[in-house]
Amino acid sequence: MKFNLKLGDKNLEVDINDLTEQANGSVMVRYGDTLVLTTACMSEEDRENLGFFPLTVEYQEKYYAAGKIKGARYTRREGKPSDEAILNARLIDRPIRPLFPKNLKREVQVISTVLAWDEENDPDVLSLLASSLALSISDIPFGGPIGAVRVSKKDGKFVINAGYQDRTNHNEMDIVFVGVERNGDILVNMIEGGFREVGEEEVLKAFDFAKKDIKRLVDFQKDIQEKVGKKKLELPSNSDKDLEAKIAKFLKKGDLEKAFFEKDKKQEALKRIKKELINYIKKEYKEEGEKIRLAEDIFEEELNRLFHENIIKYDKRPDGRKLDELRKISCEVGLIPRAHGAGLFCRGITKALSVLTLGAPGDQQLIESMETAGQKRFMHHYNFPPYSSGEVGPLRGPGRREIGHGMLAEKALKPLIPDFEKFPYTIRIVTEILSSNGSTSMASVSSSSLALQDAGVPLARPAAGIAVGLAASEGLKDWKVLTDIQGPEDHHGDMDFKVAGTSEGITAIQMDVKIAGINKEIMKEVLERAKKARLEILATMKKTIAGPRLNLSPYAPRIMILQINPDKIREVIGPGGKVINEIIAQTGVQIDIEDSGQVFITAEKEESGQKALSWIKSIVREVAVGEIFEGKVKRILEFGAFVEILPGQEGLIHISKLSKKRVRRVEDVVNIGDTVSVKVISIDNQGRINLELIK
Repeated sequence: MKFNLKLGDKNLEVDINDLTEQANGSVMVRYGDTLVLTTACMSEEDRENLGFFPLTVEYQEKYYAAGKIKGARYTRREGKPSDEAILNARLIDRPIRPLFPKNLKREVQVISTVLAWDEENDPDVLSLLASSLALSISDIPFGGPIGAVRVSKKDGKFVINAGYQDRTNHNEMDIVFVGVERNGDILVNMIEGGFREVGEEEVLKAFDFAKKDIKRLVDFQKDIQEKVGKKKLELPSNSDKDLEAKIAKFLKKGDLEKAFFEKDKKQEALKRIKKELINYIKKEYKEEGEKIRLAEDIFEEELNRLFHENIIKYDKRPDGRKLDELRKISCEVGLIPRAHGAGLFCRGITKALSVLTLGAPGDQQLIESMETAGQKRFMHHYNFPPYSSGEVGPLRGPGRREIGHGMLAEKALKPLIPDFEKFPYTIRIVTEILSSNGSTSMASVSSSSLALQDAGVPLARPAAGIAVGLAASEGLKDWKVLTDIQGPEDHHGDMDFKVAGTSEGITAIQMDVKIAGINKEIMKEVLERAKKARLEILATMKKTIAGPRLNLSPYAPRIMILQINPDKIREVIGPGGKVINEIIAQTGVQIDIEDSGQVFITAEKEESGQKALSWIKSIVREVAVGEIFEGKVKRILEFGAFVEILPGQEGLIHISKLSKKRVRRVEDVVNIGDTVSVKVISIDNQGRINLELIK
C-alpha cells in the first residue's frame, strides 16, 4: 500500500509492504530517488533490572545505494559505521527515545538501511520519519508519531529539505526540527543545527517556518497508522500500593529532601538513604527481585518530584544557585609544554582541556562514506575517560556519545576557522574531559576556542557554549528554565538545550528532552538565557587571552607557499617522484602540490623550509638566452653532453659547441662529473635548452 505527501518541492512516498513481514513494523520511504527501508522489532520477553530503556538504533549506509564499490581493498564491503552514520543513528535515537512508555521493559531495535541515494536528498531526516512511521504502525507502544524537517536559509529565504548543493553553498543555517503533537499544538522534542552566527530571533523564525510541515507530517502518519497500524501491546501496571506506602513511610524518616539538596558532588547522603531503603525492602519482603526494582523506580520518582517541586515553586536548585546563575568559571592557556596550542576551561567541577596540533595540508583527514569522499582540514575529537566521572572502566575507542559531542563542538567552531587561503594549516583539536558534572560538550567549545587563540590561529571570534535545562509540570502548565545545568539537574530535569556561539550570534544548537517536547515560549526564553550566559563566559575568556597570538608556537611547523607554472609540476616531481623525494630526503620537509601549481612546503625548522623553497625555485626557474651557469656534466652521448645548470634542469652542449675547433669525441673535451661553465644560446619551442661551453 502506498501513500504520498507533497513536502517542499518534492513528493514523499511511503510504501507499506510485506518484504520484512517478520518485523513488528516496517516501511519504505522515498524522497526524490533516495530510498530508505526502516524496520522496528521488539523482543518477546521483558529485560529486568537494566536501569535504562533497552532501545538500540542503527543507521546503515550501503555503498550500492550510491552505485559505488568501496571499502578496504581486500574486502570491498562496508566496515564499521562512519562517523556520519553514527551521528545519523543518534539523530534518530534522540527524539524517539523519550516517547516510549516508562514501564516498557522489552528490547526495541530500529534499523534504517539506505537502499538508494540520489546525491541530492539526504537520507538522515528521511530515516527519522521512516523510524517514526515504522514504530507507529507496529504493535510497539510508542507516543508518536513525530514530524521532522530540515530548514535551510539562503539569500534571506527559508527552504524545507534543501538538496546538498543549496545547503553547502553560502547557507546561513542548516537545522533539523523534530516535533510531536500534543493537545493540538506542535511541541519541539529535538533540535540539531549549525549556523553562521545567526541571531536568536532567526532560530525562532525557522521554527515557525517548519511548524506547519511538521504538523502535516504528523497528520500524514496518523492517517497511515489508522489504516494499516497494528493494535498496540498492552503493558501491565507497575503499581504496588502496599510497597509505595511502606517506601513513603520510610523516606519520611530519612530526610530525603535535605540529602538531595546537600552541596556534595558525590551525593553521599543520598546514596546512603537509597542503600538503607533497599536493605529495608529486602528485610520486609524477604526477596531481591521485582520488589527491589520497583523500590528503586519509586525512589527515583520521589527524587524527580522533589526536584520539580523545589524548582517550580521555590526556585531552589540542588546547589543553591539562582535559576540564571553560572557556576564559577576559570580559564588557562599555554599550560602544555611543546603543544602548538592549549586551553583549559573550568565551570564548577566540569573541566575540559583542549590541545591543538597544526599540520601540513597533506595531513588532512581523508573521508570516504556512502555520501561523501573528500578531505577535512579541521577536526575536533572529544574523549571522556572513566576517571572524569570518578569511575573505573575499560579504555576503548570513541563511542557514539564521544563522536556526537566531538562533532557538536566541531560544528560550533567550524564557521570561525579561517579559510585555507588565509591559513593553510590542517588543524586538529583533542578535548580531554578531566572532570565531569554536566555540559562537557559545551565546555569543550570554550576550551577549544582558548586553544585556537593560544596557537595563533586567526580565529574570526572566540566561541563559548552553555547548556540550559528545564523543570516542567504535566502538560507544561508550569515550568522554569535553568541556566548551566549540572549532573543532578541533567539527570532529573526535563531538557538539555545546548547553545554555542560568539558575541555575534549562534553557531550550533542541540536540544534533547525527556518529556514530549517544549513550546515556542520555552524555546524563546532558553535562547535569551543562553545568550546572556554565553556573553558572560566570553568576557571571562577574554580576560585570559584577548585574541589570537601574533606568532605561532616555536614548536609548530612553518608553511611556505610558492606558486609555480602548472606545466612545471612534473619537473618538481620528477620521473617516478625522484626529484621531490630527493628534496624531502635532503631537507626533511613535507611538500604538497596542488593542480593549480600552488606548492606548500611544511617544515619543522625555518632553514629546512628555505632550503627546499630555494631548491624548487631553481627547478622551476625560467632560463633566459644569454645566461651563464656553472653546471655538472650528467650524461654524454655521441652528439653532445647534458649539463645540469639548475636542480632538475639540463641543457645540451652539442659536440659542435664544445670548441671552436673540430671535436672528434665528446670525451676528448668533457667527462661525466666535470663542472663546466656554459652559456645559454637558444631555447626551442619545446623548452629544450641549448648551451655552448665557455673556456
